[in-house]
Amino acid sequence: MVSLKREREVDLDDDDDNEDGAKVGRGHAVEDRRSRHCPYLDTINRSVLDFDFEKLCSISLSHINVYACLICGKYFQGRGLKSHAYTHSVQFTHHVFLNLHTLKFYCLPDNYEIIDSSLEDITYVLKPTFTKQHIAGLDKQGKLYRAYDGTTYLPGIVGLNNIKANDYANVVLQAFSNVPPLRNYFLEEENYRGIRRPPGDIMFLLVQRFGELMRKLWNPRNFKAHVSPHEMLQAVVLCSKKNFQITKQGDAVDFMTWFLNALHGALGGTKKKPSIITKAFQGYMRIFSKKLPHPDLPPEEKEALLTTDEYQEQMSESSFLFLTLDLPTAPLYKDEKEQLIIPQVPLFNILAKFNGSTEKEYKTYKENFLKRFQLTKLPPYLIFCIKRFTKNNFFVEKNPTIVNFPITNVDLREYLTEEAQATEKNTTYDLIANVVHDGKPTEGAYRIHVLHHIWKRQESNDGRNNHTGI
Repeated sequence: MVSLKREREVDLDDDDDNEDGAKVGRGHAVEDRRSRHCPYLDTINRSVLDFDFEKLCSISLSHINVYACLICGKYFQGRGLKSHAYTHSVQFTHHVFLNLHTLKFYCLPDNYEIIDSSLEDITYVLKPTFTKQHIAGLDKQGKLYRAYDGTTYLPGIVGLNNIKANDYANVVLQAFSNVPPLRNYFLEEENYRGIRRPPGDIMFLLVQRFGELMRKLWNPRNFKAHVSPHEMLQAVVLCSKKNFQITKQGDAVDFMTWFLNALHGALGGTKKKPSIITKAFQGYMRIFSKKLPHPDLPPEEKEALLTTDEYQEQMSESSFLFLTLDLPTAPLYKDEKEQLIIPQVPLFNILAKFNGSTEKEYKTYKENFLKRFQLTKLPPYLIFCIKRFTKNNFFVEKNPTIVNFPITNVDLREYLTEEAQATEKNTTYDLIANVVHDGKPTEGAYRIHVLHHIWKRQESNDGRNNHTGI
């Protein structure tokens, strides 16, 4: 008798989904009827559901076997007799729960599976999926969608929540989510699911979380018109060993550099083996470097050193994922109106660094070098980083120079070598995203402008066609 009772308790506490269908005969018919006709479906509150946060039990903080209460939106562990989800269902009369791993719905405390097609919108918000046809048409159709809360939004052009001071990471994630090859790769989980990583490697978590975030950003059936990058940023904190944090403002360029290289490595990429990161962003350049004699040496020694092999110009080939552009120094003194003039410079002026003839001196701790650069291969998507921040021994200084750049048809053919000019067919670029820093160097915040593909074609009174971006 004791043995039978204990066996019954194990059955009730067991969370294995196979137990639900183990009943036979009349019991199975009762179970099936309740599954199809659950009386509590009208108690589900979709407005409180938020699956962006880490899937942890709100009481035990365990991530094993977690269920979401669909009435209050909280997460609880298990569904057995002594579990937190069971206790919550009895205490607050909340009956409908969703297993966040198996995507199955259950009614507690009765403990039977709910089968109803009206719940598919909830599972799609938790785990959006995209077909190849849907992905292929993302750039062709610019359709506004309405979220459950009534707000209209464009998939892919939705806000990322600033949890505390993570805007430096948000702008980078938002920009990358609008690069078509990168977006299309991560929208289909099958593209990276089969990548093998060594045991104990945590870097692949970055790939999984970025894929989840990408699918949530491009979800056409969202319950709300914004996404929280909470899980993605927790993976960043873990994988970067706390170099980049949610609570502390960071540098967007430093984060982007780390993120690109970390993603490339986690996807199985090496210097010789490409990944989707290098296919989209990697270009090549020639670096001409010439060592300079120490400035304190006498002129005779300088001339003698310049004739040696060590001080001759040397050429090397290098790859790049982005190009750093240097700004001219900002004015130190105020003008006659007692105001600092903010200088302006065209983009092509600072691009002259890569024309193969402009030389710049680079100082290291011991030696000085004169370098010039020339591009040999352009990537499909080119990232420019305009260097605004300079650090010295006392503080960080921000260069306020305004860079004027065209939005479309930026032709970089003149910065290629003659051989590359003959082989490269496409050398013009259109702007996809632009990241801006506002405020003081140590305090300010980052903003991003993203190109989207919605246009209203309207006929004006004079018969001409005007294109107005929304």
